[in-house]
Amino acid sequence: MLSKVLSFGLNGIEGFATQIETDIVGGLPHFEIVGLGDTAVKEAKERVKSAIRNSGFEYPAKHYTINLAPADVKKEGPHFDLGIAVGILSASDQILTKKYKEFVFLGELSLDGSVKKVKGVLPILISALKLGYKKFVLPKENMEEARFIKGLEIYAFENLRKTVEFLNGESKEEIKPIQLKSFDEVKSTSSNKLDFENVKGQMVAKRALEIAAAGGHNVIMIGPPGSGKSMLAKCFSGILPDLTFEEALEVTKIHSVAGVLDLSQGIITERPFRTPHHTATTVSLTGGGTHSKPGEISLAHNGVLYLDEFPEYSRQLIETLRQPLEDGVITVARANQTVTYPSSFTLIASMNPCPCGNYGSKDRECKCSPVQIHKYLAKISGPIMDRIDIQVEVDNIAYSDLHNDRKEECSADIKKRVDKARSVQLERFVGSKTFSNAKMTVAQTKKFCALSQECQTLMEQAFSSLKLSARAHDRILRVARTIADLEGEKNILPQHLAEAISYRGLDRKYWSV
Repeated sequence: MLSKVLSFGLNGIEGFATQIETDIVGGLPHFEIVGLGDTAVKEAKERVKSAIRNSGFEYPAKHYTINLAPADVKKEGPHFDLGIAVGILSASDQILTKKYKEFVFLGELSLDGSVKKVKGVLPILISALKLGYKKFVLPKENMEEARFIKGLEIYAFENLRKTVEFLNGESKEEIKPIQLKSFDEVKSTSSNKLDFENVKGQMVAKRALEIAAAGGHNVIMIGPPGSGKSMLAKCFSGILPDLTFEEALEVTKIHSVAGVLDLSQGIITERPFRTPHHTATTVSLTGGGTHSKPGEISLAHNGVLYLDEFPEYSRQLIETLRQPLEDGVITVARANQTVTYPSSFTLIASMNPCPCGNYGSKDRECKCSPVQIHKYLAKISGPIMDRIDIQVEVDNIAYSDLHNDRKEECSADIKKRVDKARSVQLERFVGSKTFSNAKMTVAQTKKFCALSQECQTLMEQAFSSLKLSARAHDRILRVARTIADLEGEKNILPQHLAEAISYRGLDRKYWSV
C-alpha cells in the first residue's frame, strides 16, 4: 500500500516542505530510502524498525520504499524519523484514520520508540506558516521552542505510541494543542552582568561604548595591557537595549539550527555576546563544515562579537569579517550547498598598540622596534579599520583615579539613555528591516542624516584632512545621528558631528608607523 506524510527539511535557516512517500509491497524483506538523504537520513531505517517494534506495533517482513520528495533537494538530519514511522504504520493499516494527512511531522526516534528533540524547529515552523501549513506534531522536548508562534496548532508527544493513539482517536485523555506564550513573559531580568560602576575612570571609553550600544556601532579599543579594555567590553552587554520580539525570533532561529538553543526556555531573551578565542578557525567563525552550520558571527546576530587581542587572530580570519560588517549577512559556500546566514552584529575589538603594549602610552616606554610595531599592526588591514565606526584609546589610569571615592555611573542609568535613543530609532525605521542607526542604508543615511551648512563645512574639512573614504563619511554621519538621538535632538548639530569625527583618528596615529 501507499501513504503520503508531510514533513519539513532545512536549508540554512529556511524550511522547505518534504513529502514522505511510503510504498509497501510483498517480496523479499528490504528497506530503501531515496530522495537525496544524508547519512543520518539513511540510518533512519534502523531507528524506525526498532521504534515500531518496541512501541508494540507490527513490522511486517516486506519490501519498503521510502521517497523524500522533492528528490533533487538534499535532506539532512534525523527529524524525518517520525514522519517515516507514521507513513509505514499508515501504509500497513495500523493508523486507521486519515487524520495524519492534516499534520506536519517532525522528530527523531529512539530505538525504544521515544520521540527525541531535533534542531531547527523554530525556523521550520516560521517557514511552514508562510507556506500555509498550520498543524504540527513535534517532540515534547521542542515544545517550549514552538510556544511563541501565533496561528499554529501544535501537538507535542514523548513517544510513538502516544502519537499513533492520538491519530487513531484512542487516547484515554483529552489531547490539547500546546498553549502559546508571550515574549514579555520570558524576558530576562538577569543582573549578573559586570557593571560600569565598577570601572574607575575611562570616561572617554565609557562614552564611546554608550554611543555604540545606542546605535549598534562597531568599536575598537586600543591601549596597553591592564588598562581595562576587556572589562569595559564585558560591561558593554549590561547597557545593550532589550531585544524586540522580531529580533529575538531571528536570533533564536540561528541558535536552533546550530543546536545551541536552551530548550527549557525556547527563545533567546538577551542579546548574544560571543567571545571566540584567537585560536578559533575560520570555519568556526564564519560557519560551514559538513552541514554548513552557522558560525560565531551568525550566533552573534543582533548582539555582540567581542574579539580580544585583535591582532592575535589570523589575518585570513580577520578579513572574513568584511562581508558581514558591510552587508549584515555571511554566505557559506561549500561543495554540496551554499547557505546565507544573517550576521548583523556589533563588533567590539580590543588590542595592544604593539607587541609589548606600551607604544603611544603617556607614562610607559615602548621597547619595540618600528619594524615590530608595523608587523604587529599590519594584521589589521585598512578596509577592516574603515568598517569600524568608533576608534577609542584606552590608556592606563592613575593611582589617584583608581582609589578615589567618586561614585561611577552604573550600567542601569546608562542603559536608560540607550533605550531611549534606540526607541527613537525603532520609530524612525518602522516598516523597514533596519533596527539601528549603524545598519542604515545609503538612502536612509541621506534622508535621516541631513547636515546644516555649518555641519557641511565641518564635514568637508574632516574629509579632506583625514583623507576619509566614502564609507567612512557615511559611518561618521550615522554615529553623529546616534549622538543626536542620545541628546534628544531632531537634527545633527556641529558638536554631534565633531564628536563623531573625533572617533576616527586612531588609524592615522598608529597605522602610519
